[in-house]
Amino acid sequence: MRKLVKHLLPVIFILMIITLVGCGGKSQEKVLKKIEDTLGSLQAYKVEATMKMNTGEEERSYDIDIWYNKGEQDFYRVTLESDGEDGGQVILKNEEGVFVLTPSLQKSFKFQTEWPDNSSQPYLYKSLINDVINDKEAVFTTSDSYYVFQTKTNYQNNSNLPFQEVYFDKKTYLPVAVNILDKEKQPLIEVVFRDNNLSPSFAKEDFEREAILEHADTTEMDEMINELAVMYPLEMLGSELVEEKQVELSDGDRVIMTFKGDKNFTLIQEKRDTLPVSSYEDELVGDVINLGHSVGALSDKALEWNYQGTSFYLTGTDLSQEDLINVASSIQGKSIK
Repeated sequence: MRKLVKHLLPVIFILMIITLVGCGGKSQEKVLKKIEDTLGSLQAYKVEATMKMNTGEEERSYDIDIWYNKGEQDFYRVTLESDGEDGGQVILKNEEGVFVLTPSLQKSFKFQTEWPDNSSQPYLYKSLINDVINDKEAVFTTSDSYYVFQTKTNYQNNSNLPFQEVYFDKKTYLPVAVNILDKEKQPLIEVVFRDNNLSPSFAKEDFEREAILEHADTTEMDEMINELAVMYPLEMLGSELVEEKQVELSDGDRVIMTFKGDKNFTLIQEKRDTLPVSSYEDELVGDVINLGHSVGALSDKALEWNYQGTSFYLTGTDLSQEDLINVASSIQGKSIK
């Protein structure tokens, strides 16, 4: 008996060490349950974030304000300012639908879309948490301060961003940072959250389209209204510019570019001399797309966006939606032929 105990002692000691080590950290399942519970308890929040994008020729940086209010229908208001340009754009979801607003131009797109649930959204808590919960093959690691999940993404129109790393605070179980990775798992987009308020108060007009546009400061855009500075895509998909036609409008200028080659497409740029007296909107079936320099409206064969006071329209029957995004993203304020 003594010999048996003597032989068993090392085994018992090893098992005790394993047990103690296992008790020192939480399992992936327990962390996921805590994260899911945290999501369920979120009723509202205001969060500030910084987003850096390296998806084009030059790095772009955004300051983002994210507002969320839970109800029978979730309300969102996401304000993005790209290096202080254009006075920012707003992605808005309320009882009327989904909108992309450019307050400085008094312009809005209304979408028939399931945003934000139809694809990954790197700056929304709910989207990031759902991506982690839904990926049964997620890779789980820990550090001193964070739980880290590497998961697949769901960018339906961009296959160049298949993975992400989401960092969760060990105390709050909320995302604190996310890296969106390319196929080689190199980071192309980085979002860092800060200054979250989980008990904010909202006024009814905070989520109303007209109120947001009415309170917009158009002073900066009034100063920018001048001659149209023509811009050219750096990505032309094996085509070349064969015609550039300038059209003088009663209140501005328009340039129509025709590209022909491997894939034919047309790019239209337009700038108005004066802002509209009242706001107006275009309604379309499509998706909200972040182009790096601005937020665009993507439909089946066309992509529209506003940048530095200019309205852009890109279309081509030969172009897939991913092609449209690649061409549009390559226009970054450089007049390059």
